Amino acid sequence: MTLLYTPGEPAGIGPDLILTAAAQGLDVPVLVIADPDMLEERARQLGLAVTLQETDSPTASPAGAGKLWVLPIGLRSAAVPGRLNPANSSYVLETLRRATELCLQHPASVALVTGPVHKGIINDAGIPFTGHTEFLAGLTGGHPVMMLACPGLRVALATTHLPLREVTDAITPARLEKVLRILHADLGKRFDIASPQILVCGLNPHAGEGGHLGHEEMEIIAPLLERLRAEGMKLLGPLPADTLFTPRYLEKTDAVLAMYHDQGLPVLKHMGFGKAVNITLGLPIVRTSVDHGTALELAGTGRAETGSLYAALETARQMLSGQ
Repeated sequence: MTLLYTPGEPAGIGPDLILTAAAQGLDVPVLVIADPDMLEERARQLGLAVTLQETDSPTASPAGAGKLWVLPIGLRSAAVPGRLNPANSSYVLETLRRATELCLQHPASVALVTGPVHKGIINDAGIPFTGHTEFLAGLTGGHPVMMLACPGLRVALATTHLPLREVTDAITPARLEKVLRILHADLGKRFDIASPQILVCGLNPHAGEGGHLGHEEMEIIAPLLERLRAEGMKLLGPLPADTLFTPRYLEKTDAVLAMYHDQGLPVLKHMGFGKAVNITLGLPIVRTSVDHGTALELAGTGRAETGSLYAALETARQMLSGQ
C-alpha cells in the first residue's frame, strides 16, 4: 500500500504539511508528486531535517521518520511562500495527472491524498478549473460525489461548486438518484457499513413547508426517496436542514446528503475543522484531501497545522484496505 500526495499550490502550506509530517514520522508509505528542489528549499525554510529520496515507482516508498520519497515533477518558476504565480498552475495540474495515472494503474494498492490548490490562480493562468473533484472525475471517467467527514459526522453533497442561482435547476431526479446510489454503495464498499442510514436534506427552508416555500421536495425529492426506500435503502427525508443537524437525528445516521455546498459544510466544519477530511466518492480510485485552503499567510512560517493531513492520510489508508 502506498499513498500518493500532491502538495497542491506550491506557494501555500501543502508542501509544509507533508514535510512536517515526514519529520515527525509517517507510519504508512507516502510518495510525494512534486518538485524536489522546492521541497528541499521549503524544508530549509522550516528548519526541518528531512531527507528526500527520488523514485518513479509507487512501490518503492517505505515509511520512516525524517525521510520522504518523491516522484519529481519540475516547477515552471521558483515558488515563493505566500506569493501566487500563475506560471506554476500547469505544474499543479501535472502533479494531479501523474498521481491519478498511478492510482488507475494500481487501484487496489495506491490511493491519492491531495493538498490544497488555489482555484483562482489556475483560472488566472487561462486554465478552466472548478476544483479537484471535477478535475479528477474528468481524468478517471467517474461520477464524483463530494463528501466531507469528521469524527461523528459525514456530509455528502448533491451539488458541489455551483452558483446558488443554478442549484435549483441542478436538483433533478436523475442527479439525486445517481448521487444517492453512489453514496449508499461507497459507504458499504469503502467504509464497511452494511446497511447505511442516510438523512436527506430538503432544498428549501422548512423542506418546502408543504409546498408553500417551494415544490422541489414534493415533486422531486420525496418521490425519489420513496422509490429507493422500496428497494431497501434506509433513507430519511426530505428533512429541514435547520433541524436535521441535531443530535436526535445524527446519532443514528451514517451520512447526511445536503443539496448544496453551503447547506451542509458549515455545520461539519464548525464541528470538526482541522480534523475533517474531504473524500471523493464515485471514482475508480481512492481520493481524500485536507479540509482547508492554501493558507498563503502561513506558508513557510512553521505554523501550519497538520491535523487534517493526518486525518486524510488515515482515511485513505482505511478506504484502501476496506476497513
